[in-house]
Amino acid sequence: MDDAIELADMIWQLRSELTRAMWGGEGKDLRFKADSVELELTVAVEKAREPGVKVRFWVLEGNAGTRRASTVTQVIRLTLQPVRGDDPERAALIGGAGVRDEQ
Repeated sequence: MDDAIELADMIWQLRSELTRAMWGGEGKDLRFKADSVELELTVAVEKAREPGVKVRFWVLEGNAGTRRASTVTQVIRLTLQPVRGDDPERAALIGGAGVRDEQ
């Protein structure tokens, strides 16, 4: 699947981006508490017949599902609760530069 990434890789990248935003917000006047992160993804499920491989989830681009007539896709919703690795009870605070007309 050339235009898809594995679900684990997408979550790894999300974690990386949220961590970068957290570091960018250190010492700023305005920060945001990351209560939950909600994702809605279109995924393709692939079951391989190779030894040791069971099921893989591929995250597709927005229009990829319409081009793959032979691939069954599903929409899944994930709600992630960000916690700090160094102190899971402390709120994860996200900061970053504001964007004009951001809502």
